[in-house]
Amino acid sequence: MSGMASDHNTSSQEEYIPHYLQKEDPFASKLSREADIIAGFYLTVIGILSTLGNGYVIFMSSKRKKKLRPAEIMTVNLAVCDLGISVVGKPFSIISFFSHRWMFGWIGCRWYGWAGFFFGCGSLITMTAVSLDRYLKICHLSYGTWLKRHHAFICLAIIWAYATFWATVPFAGVGSYAPEPFGTSCTLDWWLAQASVAGQAFVLSILFFCLLFPTAVIVFSYVKIILKVKSSTKEVAHYDTRIQNSHILEMKLTKVAMLICAGFLIAWIPYAVVSVWSAFGQPDSVPIQFSVIPTLLAKSAAMYNPIIYQVIDCKFACCRSGGLKTKNSLKKSRTYTISAHRDSVAMNETQLE
Repeated sequence: MSGMASDHNTSSQEEYIPHYLQKEDPFASKLSREADIIAGFYLTVIGILSTLGNGYVIFMSSKRKKKLRPAEIMTVNLAVCDLGISVVGKPFSIISFFSHRWMFGWIGCRWYGWAGFFFGCGSLITMTAVSLDRYLKICHLSYGTWLKRHHAFICLAIIWAYATFWATVPFAGVGSYAPEPFGTSCTLDWWLAQASVAGQAFVLSILFFCLLFPTAVIVFSYVKIILKVKSSTKEVAHYDTRIQNSHILEMKLTKVAMLICAGFLIAWIPYAVVSVWSAFGQPDSVPIQFSVIPTLLAKSAAMYNPIIYQVIDCKFACCRSGGLKTKNSLKKSRTYTISAHRDSVAMNETQLE
């Protein structure tokens, strides 16, 4: 009986035909021409803002590249990933939306799918590394005393190798890239899970290693940080103004990282939910008009980070000016107080890195 059930399941999987094989032209748009034009304009605006914003972050960082601290190096890497998504990927989809069909064939589809997954995975793993860095610096203060620039570059090498591996795995025959149901974009072939057990294993591996595990690390890190901050608030209140200011700056750095991660996950989780449903739900049960909305939302993720950087930079400028006022007022006090203040600042700068 179990053998008969297994044969039935296998035959049902073999009978499933994905959307891109059901019609002669899988790249023809399934949306109205008006909807395609609106989506094209939307992606054009997102692409321009993302390119300008992330390009500005990279340009300003390049002017002081030898002075970048480890945390800033990770920020630049995140901007590189976001810029890559905007420059390498978005022109393909913009042209296709305005043309009312995917214009680049199967080769372009696989390239577009690879590039989107590669830079998207790189962004998420970079944010995972940043969240761990924040966790260690807030909850284990001694960590900040040994982290150097070369450690950050080693971390970057691991991030790029990780993203390259998972983005290239589909080309090894265990997965694939395919057109979206609406026809004018491409992504991982989530529909392989409907066709075979090997397809299910591929999709589950991608979901775990490139979404669930990194997200779990991010959530764990920031939950521990929030608990640590709540437990140490009373202790910080007993310190002098200088240590309190340093604590405020540390918290602002953590808020930057939390906002970046929250923006990324908010943009990508709806797309992940739709993808999982496409892989393991009823075949072709996601309406085509509905599937395009999470895709467009995910493509906007690269635009958020430069905005967050600019907002926080304004706040840091205020904090730095406040810190200068404090330092100037301390100059009027005794010499040993100034010396102690400098030592404290040096120690705190090491922790902030």
